[in-house]
Amino acid sequence: MGFLQDPPQLAHPYRDDPRLRSMLDRALPSARRAALNADLQALGDYAQMAWLRSCRSTRRKPVLTQWDAWGHRVDRIELTEAWQEGPRITTTHAVLAAGHEASEHARLEEFARVYLYHLASEFYTCPLAMTDGAATALKASGNKALMERALPHLLSRDADSFWLSGQWMTENTGGSDVGHTETIARQDPSGQWLLYGRKWFSSAVVGEAALALARPEGAGTGAGALALFYVETMDGDRRKPQLIIDRLKDKLGTHELPTAEIHLDGLPAWPLGELAHGVRQVAPMLNVTRTWNAICAVASMARALSLARDYATRRQAFGRPLIEQPLHAQTLADMQAEFEGAFALAFEVAHLLGRVEHGAALPHEAALLRLLTPLAKLWTGKMAVKLCSEALECFGGAGYIEDTGLPQLLRDAQVYAIWEGTTNVLSLDSLRALANDDSIEALRIAIEGWLADSIDARARGEIHAAMHAARNMLEAHARERQALEAGARGLAFTLARCAAAALLARHDAWSAPHGGARAGAALRRFVGHGLVRLGGTDVTDTALLLGPH
Repeated sequence: MGFLQDPPQLAHPYRDDPRLRSMLDRALPSARRAALNADLQALGDYAQMAWLRSCRSTRRKPVLTQWDAWGHRVDRIELTEAWQEGPRITTTHAVLAAGHEASEHARLEEFARVYLYHLASEFYTCPLAMTDGAATALKASGNKALMERALPHLLSRDADSFWLSGQWMTENTGGSDVGHTETIARQDPSGQWLLYGRKWFSSAVVGEAALALARPEGAGTGAGALALFYVETMDGDRRKPQLIIDRLKDKLGTHELPTAEIHLDGLPAWPLGELAHGVRQVAPMLNVTRTWNAICAVASMARALSLARDYATRRQAFGRPLIEQPLHAQTLADMQAEFEGAFALAFEVAHLLGRVEHGAALPHEAALLRLLTPLAKLWTGKMAVKLCSEALECFGGAGYIEDTGLPQLLRDAQVYAIWEGTTNVLSLDSLRALANDDSIEALRIAIEGWLADSIDARARGEIHAAMHAARNMLEAHARERQALEAGARGLAFTLARCAAAALLARHDAWSAPHGGARAGAALRRFVGHGLVRLGGTDVTDTALLLGPH
């Protein structure tokens, strides 16, 4: 028989991931670290099983059946096997509930689980993120009745009582600009609020609850007049008739995730708080859902790299394995260094979120979280696309063949730069954080702390120089809003890379005494790629390039 190529094998995502294990060893008290181990081992086992299962079968999309054989409207969605397993895996291993324990380490432990589960879940983690955000918003609302009604389900560790929650914000008029929301909330004679309108992008439509923005009847225009409502979607085993699924979206990626267009025709609802400023009530969940986005982006990068590295040991070209080809090895090492920077920043944000939520943060860390969350989300989202694209190249033509399972990595990665705010939206959000002098100072203090024990003088110098360039740019355009906004992307990428480099330096200093030379290698290579991403912002050139041809 002629030549046959061995496919890549997925290394165990936990046992064979020294970066994850060493980060947890450094960050967690020994007792909590030991208690976490069993869940991480099991989730790594599940991830390996899910990869093998996906390689043996044709992947499929959820199927919407709107009518039964007798003409009744049912809006039933048939889900993939991984999605059917979602409630059991989530509750058995506390993938979601762990983040709401009374500990400053709760979020870090939660997101370590998410990191391992995400790809295996086939993006069941999307509604889990929405559910986590909803639980956080309910807690922040102080609405005792709704908290008692919903939180035991949303944070359940029993699959039979576990609920998913969606977030129904986006309408036909646009995504991040919710000020034109057309969904109306009306009260019936009994005082019950009912929602009427159309939601254009509704993930987690298979869930049992949701948070929805709506405009109370008679309220004014604009975002400030919107209210945030809690709804439940099921009447026993049947979907409530006032929730109508128009269709499922046909998307570039995340095919297993049923994203729907829906109509609300008098769906009962309960306001979380005052009947205004609903967008402000959404804010507590943004740090949570954007952190999910960053961690999941990093998980996709880890999967792509793991498969590419394994394949490099199996694929022979020009008389030797790819891993022994100097240029290919260089490419993989460059990808690994960028990934490790993204990993460091995403997990620092996760740990910081837990410290801020539980009152264990240092004085500057609330402002730091406000800045680093959008930075981590936007940077990891863009990097996931770039790195997954590079990984597909590592497989040559096989990376372009659907039934290898590899193209899905790239198609799915594109969503990270779109969900929870596009790169431009979050770059401008970062500017709003930087408008508060506390944020840039908080980042400076944090970086100095991370570098305090650094053993790499060159890295320290490069980080300080890049931070100086970023501050100069901010000061130079302080009164030129148009120029500042035009350069917001480059500024955001620069600050994200500075933070990531400083975090790599911290990990290098911690691991070096234990013989951990690879952390220093990651730091040197990451810094060697450059930290400054500030670009030209000539407004005249922009107008000329975009004007009539």
